[in-house]
Amino acid sequence: MGIEASGRTADDREFWQQVGQEFPDLGGAASTRCYRDDEIRLLREHLPALAGLRLFKTDLWDEAKNTRILQWAQGEGARVFGIDISAPTVRQARARFAAGSLGAVVADVRRLPFAPSGFDAVYSMGTIEHFRDPETALREIFRVLKPNGRAIVGVPNLHDPFLRPLLVVVLRALGLYAYGYERAFSRRRLRGMLEAAGFKIEFETAILFMPGWLRMLDLWCHLHAPPLARMTAGGVRLFAWVDRQAPAVRRHGYLLATVVTRP
Repeated sequence: MGIEASGRTADDREFWQQVGQEFPDLGGAASTRCYRDDEIRLLREHLPALAGLRLFKTDLWDEAKNTRILQWAQGEGARVFGIDISAPTVRQARARFAAGSLGAVVADVRRLPFAPSGFDAVYSMGTIEHFRDPETALREIFRVLKPNGRAIVGVPNLHDPFLRPLLVVVLRALGLYAYGYERAFSRRRLRGMLEAAGFKIEFETAILFMPGWLRMLDLWCHLHAPPLARMTAGGVRLFAWVDRQAPAVRRHGYLLATVVTRP
């Protein structure tokens, strides 16, 4: 049974269309700045020099509403491309770039509208866990990546020491989790899926070493109670300080990040 036949693509698209239309901008929150700093470090340390690099991102949520990481990469000289299943998200992302400078289309990461081997690098952070068949997405990422190209794939950490996956389960059961279906993965499970798709594992790390509840609370305060955001910002800065002083803790961040190449 194909993706379309299962009905999942239509359901996913309808959900994310609504989210893309209604969800507020998270830029400016202390935890978002921390997230962006972690992403910048990740790209600098594990991708080739960005100048002239054809860099593809598997969703445009960050560009429309969060860390603006592709905007940063473009400022470093990368040629940036991306897809999103949500048309409103694509429109909002395009509006934050100079006309024509973001190669963006509405598409499903499990069925990418690109020729094989078209990109030097792929960045996928917090995308594939929202689909029930992430293996299909990984095979597509492999297909569009050039031989010897490098990808960074990030997903929620099942073994997060602050138990974020459990928090997500509880919030979803209460109807309070805004991001729909989400699955967390062990490092071993992610490694196995990547190798099954054909990738070679180069490095395993993670980002966002902080409690998931702190990130969620910081975003809520940023949006609804700005005076209280000063307190949550203090908590965020504490965990950012720990991350800088003891880099070993990064492996325990709540988003795993695995660096791979296509042989």
